[in-house]
Amino acid sequence: MVSCVKAVGVSVLVLVVLGVVVGSITWAVLASQGPAPPELKPLDWWEHTIIYQIYPRSFKDSDGDGIGDIRGIIMELEHLADIGVGAIWMSPVFVSPMVDFGYDISDFYNIHSEYGTMQDFESLVQKAHELGIKVLLDYVPNHASTESNYFKKSEAREPGYENYFVWADPIIDPNNASNRLVPSNWISQFGGTVWEWNEARQQYYLHQFAIEQADFNFREKAVRDEMINIMRYWFNKGVDGYRLDAIPHLFEADPNDHGGVYPDEPLSGNMFLNPNQPGYTTQVYVRDRIELYDVVYEWRDFADNFKKDNGTETKILLAEAYANITMTMLYYGNEKDRHGAHFPFNFDFITSLSAQSNARDFVYVIQRWLTYMPAGRVANWVFGNHDQNRMPSRFRHNMVDGLNSLNMMLPGVAITYQGEEIGMRDGYVSWEDTVDVNACNQGNPDNYLDYSRDPARTPYQWDNTTNAGFSSSSKTWLPVAQDYVEINLQAQREAERSHYKVYKTMSNLRKEPTLSHGNYYAKALSEHTFVLVRHLITYDTFALVFNVGNELDIIDLSTVDFLTEPLTVHTSSIHSNRLPGQVA
Repeated sequence: MVSCVKAVGVSVLVLVVLGVVVGSITWAVLASQGPAPPELKPLDWWEHTIIYQIYPRSFKDSDGDGIGDIRGIIMELEHLADIGVGAIWMSPVFVSPMVDFGYDISDFYNIHSEYGTMQDFESLVQKAHELGIKVLLDYVPNHASTESNYFKKSEAREPGYENYFVWADPIIDPNNASNRLVPSNWISQFGGTVWEWNEARQQYYLHQFAIEQADFNFREKAVRDEMINIMRYWFNKGVDGYRLDAIPHLFEADPNDHGGVYPDEPLSGNMFLNPNQPGYTTQVYVRDRIELYDVVYEWRDFADNFKKDNGTETKILLAEAYANITMTMLYYGNEKDRHGAHFPFNFDFITSLSAQSNARDFVYVIQRWLTYMPAGRVANWVFGNHDQNRMPSRFRHNMVDGLNSLNMMLPGVAITYQGEEIGMRDGYVSWEDTVDVNACNQGNPDNYLDYSRDPARTPYQWDNTTNAGFSSSSKTWLPVAQDYVEINLQAQREAERSHYKVYKTMSNLRKEPTLSHGNYYAKALSEHTFVLVRHLITYDTFALVFNVGNELDIIDLSTVDFLTEPLTVHTSSIHSNRLPGQVA
């Protein structure tokens, strides 16, 4: 009988069964009899890696201007190697007016001056590869800055660029012929109409995000060809793959299918929104259009052929896909003959779970993705990013170790947003210091934090010196979070127990065949506590016991399949009274 375990608050235990459970029999790892070890399928470099998202403006400032840069990233690559990171994904570093801090690109072929030079970028790729770390870029194909040459040429109707963007004539007001009306009632993701009048061209252009971010027309072959050209350019620079930004928005309804006009969307019926807010309409005509999947499949063909033709390692494509589960799974490809993205990002831990979620909610979210995922594909798990409140702030501060351990123990790819390894929380950014275009467009001094992404983008907290060791500048582009004296990497390296040390222990554990190749079993043991078991015949079995509630919970592990005594604590959260090496 496996003994009861007290799970206090949100304490978490990672337990190891030394030996392998086969039915009710425990086989010693070195026993001379028993089942033969399974053949372990070789994994491609990306299939069980840790991807670490870097928000460059906030990672490390090397030159004292208050803005993070590429040389700052180079300076801290050893930290990422130390915690087991296999790939970094950098938010955009291309030339940009910085209306949306890099997601409004004016030159897709060069590095923004605030971040450094092309030589700096090449040095980053070289050093990262020397450390065994792949480099992924944030690719923004949906739109370009209105300061880009693409837009200026299209605005001027230069041959070959006339239809590079989505242009539309105004609707004439039937009550006033001199009054022009927007082509449809579509609403931007940042608030207000998607249509902006262009005086030079005497037409509206479409922007699903900021006014300065004009949407490409993906029904134009020249646009699709140029997207491939951009991808090829950076592949030739040594880039190992792309995160594909905002691709649910690549296509809008075709006016040719609606009598030559852009159709108005039905209203959503959400009485808490006003007509200028996203979600006021159903968005059926502006996102998740079926045509976009063919483009993603074309990009996958290109990436696979690039590998084949150039003898490189696999170049991966990762899709940012906030969609329902069915539409999300289509990004993987179809089940017959087409491959799509290597995986669409799994945002379920962001969109479906919160501090109020119970153990059954967690188990459901885990099993849901793995159930819907097409056979033979690779799962991934995302707990935070630059567009969402930080993980400890969305959940609870004392859930950090449990959430990071869960990320490390689930099958597939673990994705970490910078600072999650030390439990960084949202920083406070006043209205006066707010720079996020979404907050500025939709917010005011009373409610801006409902829209602002700035709190999740405050600078990385390296130590307890000025500006948390991020910058020597007297002023940083966003203020450093006020808790940096308490929460910083240096302090956690020196502490006997810390989030950083739990994270590092768990990233090392991922090297175990049980976690890279094993099966999984997840079960809610009570309202507050669930267990995730990873098991593989003839290898050690590992179990994560996670109390997601905020009170004492006593659970009986004898009801858990694949576990028998003795159970030894491999690691535990800093809030647990169990220590590594103890018998549970």
